[in-house]
Amino acid sequence: MIQSMTGFGKHVIQLPSKKITVELKSLNSKSLDLNARMPSAYREKELELRKLIASSLVRGKVDFGLYIENTGDSTSAQVNEVTVRQYMEQLKSIADGDAIRLLEMALRMPDAMKTDKEDIDEAEYSSIKEALLEALSEINNFRSEEGSVLEADFKLRLQALTSLLEEVIKIDPERQATIRERLEKAVADLTVEVDANRFEQELIYYLEKYDITEEKVRLNNHLEYFTKTLNSSDSNGKKLAFICQEIGREINTIGSKANYAPMQQIVVQMKDELEKIKEQMLNVL
Repeated sequence: MIQSMTGFGKHVIQLPSKKITVELKSLNSKSLDLNARMPSAYREKELELRKLIASSLVRGKVDFGLYIENTGDSTSAQVNEVTVRQYMEQLKSIADGDAIRLLEMALRMPDAMKTDKEDIDEAEYSSIKEALLEALSEINNFRSEEGSVLEADFKLRLQALTSLLEEVIKIDPERQATIRERLEKAVADLTVEVDANRFEQELIYYLEKYDITEEKVRLNNHLEYFTKTLNSSDSNGKKLAFICQEIGREINTIGSKANYAPMQQIVVQMKDELEKIKEQMLNVL
């Protein structure tokens, strides 16, 4: 089962005096690009939380948000009274003003508020990790649901590619006969005498250059390998993308060797289906 790199997860835990909210958002990326937003008091735990996220999400552009809201009466922030009074006196010496107005201005100054740094409570941190694990579970479920949609689309595209390959195989004898007939007619129109044996040898050599037997076999193998990888237990977008490149290489070679309009039209359809797969492949984990 493949997974998408697009997802969202959120979990909220209410403690007696705090509300903990964890949010995770992810988009596609070549590697893990993790952006963390959290209160400065919890930065000491950032590395551990990052490792927890990385082990679960593996790849993608991930936004992680930790929000702590005080819902109780207590607060660690206090007015720095001495500093505020000094600011008010300095402001008053510059211009006369109402005391309330001077207080409002002083409170906007640096260091007007002081916060006593407290150690993170272990029970609280345990709740944070619990919320993160729940959010990770939610975002992974989201990714799996998106992945099932992508998988269904890939299977339709693969079925179309397989059908188009069958058409290529079906008309290939006709293509070879047409190329041979075209060459024989061109030689027949010449006014000079041609050695029949030499012409037959050159004709065989020319037809071998346009032979697509190996490309047909390899393309079929690549399509089967893509399906096998798609049905595996792991989501491996990089591996699937590599197989897509190999599929594209064989389709391009068939197109360059075709030299036959009906087959080239089929090749155009094959390229169109493959391009749609590649576009969606950017989202696969």
